[in-house]
Amino acid sequence: MTPFRKLTSAETAALEALGNSAEDWSKVLVSEDFKPFQLLQSHLEGNVEIAAEARIIRSRVANYRIGSGSLVEGVTALECRRRSAFGNGVGVATMNECGGRTVKIFDRLSAQVAYIMAVYRHRPQTIAALEKMVDAYAEERSSEIGEVGSDCRIVGARFIREVRIGNGVEIDGASILENATLCDGARVGVDVKAYDLIAAEGSVIDNGSIVERCFVGESCRLDKGFTAAESLFFANSHCENGEAASIFAGPYTVSHHKSSLLIAGMFSFFNAGSGSNQSNHLFKSGAVHQSVHLRGCKFASGAYIMSPALEGAFTMIMGHHSYHHDTSAFPYSYLIEKEGRTTLMPGANLTSYGAVRDIEKWPARDRRERKRDVINFEEYNPYITEAMLRAVDTLHTLAEEDPDAPSYVYRKAVIRAAALKRGIGLYNKFVVAALGAMLDRGESAARYDGSGRWLDVAGQYVTKREVEAILDAVDRGELTTPEEVDNRFRVFFVHYDDYAHSWAEGIYASLLGRVPTAAEIGDAIEAGRNAREAMRRTTDADRDRDCSLDMAVSYGLDSDDEREVRDDYYSVRGLK
Repeated sequence: MTPFRKLTSAETAALEALGNSAEDWSKVLVSEDFKPFQLLQSHLEGNVEIAAEARIIRSRVANYRIGSGSLVEGVTALECRRRSAFGNGVGVATMNECGGRTVKIFDRLSAQVAYIMAVYRHRPQTIAALEKMVDAYAEERSSEIGEVGSDCRIVGARFIREVRIGNGVEIDGASILENATLCDGARVGVDVKAYDLIAAEGSVIDNGSIVERCFVGESCRLDKGFTAAESLFFANSHCENGEAASIFAGPYTVSHHKSSLLIAGMFSFFNAGSGSNQSNHLFKSGAVHQSVHLRGCKFASGAYIMSPALEGAFTMIMGHHSYHHDTSAFPYSYLIEKEGRTTLMPGANLTSYGAVRDIEKWPARDRRERKRDVINFEEYNPYITEAMLRAVDTLHTLAEEDPDAPSYVYRKAVIRAAALKRGIGLYNKFVVAALGAMLDRGESAARYDGSGRWLDVAGQYVTKREVEAILDAVDRGELTTPEEVDNRFRVFFVHYDDYAHSWAEGIYASLLGRVPTAAEIGDAIEAGRNAREAMRRTTDADRDRDCSLDMAVSYGLDSDDEREVRDDYYSVRGLK
């Protein structure tokens, strides 16, 4: 820790000659190598500590520690007016506007711990234990002195009050920041207003965004006037222009359009098209309804969902839906509006190159360094495959109940007979592909028991048994800090391939009716490889159609030559 000393009388006189003033110069502490020119035309109040090479120019600073190499310039007020936990311990009413799923935020919050606190409200003892951990941490972080870390740049801001600022943070032109922590490498830009905030490492809040009672996770970006209240955003989420209220935005939640409105929902690996509206309007008993859009869901332009509602993973939603559907049993589907009804096309998204592109781009766009949120990117995994196995059984049951029916209704969604039959085929192909992929990775070991149901815990694929074991350990007092809880999730993550292998072996054995031989395992791996190649040919064909000359409409505007039209199209699209 930097040793500090009091100013000499000569230094005080030199500082005043440079236009500086202080409420009490005796409360100002400086580094051993302090030079008066580090301060210019500034006013200090209360206890102020100035580290080596830190500069304060034309600013008012009260009760703050300024780290080495940091610049504070043109700031109306950088002040700590009272003892503060700097946003740690603030309750965020995520998913439910009435506060039924409140998550207490802190500067080391992971997506997994937040998910447990929001979703597992049926375990009040677990929630109470986790909240006690957060409260204890918040108390540890409380202080009457604010802090600016090393190598920060804080310029042109107006009011910064009770904000702990990490290392390498940039604040440029913010209007007001109050009761917040900005972790290492965070950036806050012009006209931003933020209250009761935790901004994690590498996060960006910029261009007039307004944020109140929010957690903005690692490498997340809120930009271009986006407004958010009572919301959580986790790894690499990127939201601009629109509005969010009481949402749990898991990793890679994206919303870029001014017309997007997201209220009281859970999202992850999600993209909201222009005019997207997921809201809880028309409630009669208060703002208690919520919608959950499982991993990889995507809203087309103009899509509307009235809560409550639930869709399966990687579902494409198009049109208006207000009948409170539950299509969670059918991943990789299209959910469309047809003749005023919610219509489901099971498995249809498996043929879309768009889904493949999304899955491939997410790991490539991971900008994080700390990686506190645990994320599985694997396309072929037990969670999705298990859902497809159940979907096949459900579709067969529907068909057997009325083999000649033109359509079926499942939890408020219409499934046409042709779509049902096609969905069974698509799901079965994926299952073959996935089992082969998982059998080809990991090892068989009794200590890695992946049997039973799997969950997607805010980006991490994990067995339900392991989640319950972790929570039981919390209840018993064996895990006493959020870091210890995170470590349990991380240990499972390290051995994910082995657990997935175990699950796939068990499923394959149940399909065969016996334990498979080594040769049969090899055959399953080869069959899976062939199925994946066939599926990729289908999605590549979809991409080729999207890139064909049939889509060159509006290209080569002034040309009378088809070759020039083609060349313009290929040049702009980056195609050969």
